[in-house]
Amino acid sequence: MLELNFTPYPTLVTERLVLRELSLDDAPEMFIQRSHPVIGKFIKRAPAVNIDEAREFIERMLQNEKNNESITWAITLKDENKLIGSICLWNIEKETHVAEVGYSLHYDYFGKGIMNEALSEIVKYGFEKMNLHRIDAYTNKNNSASLKLLLRNKFDRNHTFEANYEDKEELEYNVIYTLEKP
Repeated sequence: MLELNFTPYPTLVTERLVLRELSLDDAPEMFIQRSHPVIGKFIKRAPAVNIDEAREFIERMLQNEKNNESITWAITLKDENKLIGSICLWNIEKETHVAEVGYSLHYDYFGKGIMNEALSEIVKYGFEKMNLHRIDAYTNKNNSASLKLLLRNKFDRNHTFEANYEDKEELEYNVIYTLEKP
């Protein structure tokens, strides 16, 4: 069984990025992440309608971290503290050492390798620090950028898991990719 402890918070640094803890100061940028139609195009959830919803989301993520249930990083450029995206490990199954990765990026940063850099670091953290055995990613089957990102990071389509997945409605628009611990 996984024993998780996100205290102290694990800030991660890559060549261009700082992956840090979310803060309520991120609410304006998080509101964009959760409300802009370009960013949310492939996500099946109602867009945020006001900044209070972004604050509530951040508070939920911080509480989940405090309870060691999931972890969400704010993606920032090294020379700026401004949130440009987020990436998380959530839906953690402690008994089987499995987590789901989720990510979002501001459209101004699409196509610049930002999410590839962030995902690579999060995968490393998940396997090396959290002792995960598998990381799953659920992505819209029409989101070619996300599909390419997952393939670039050695995720494979998990047809077996999809065949046994109970929520067939979700599989009408999503596909499931998996990365096993090396």
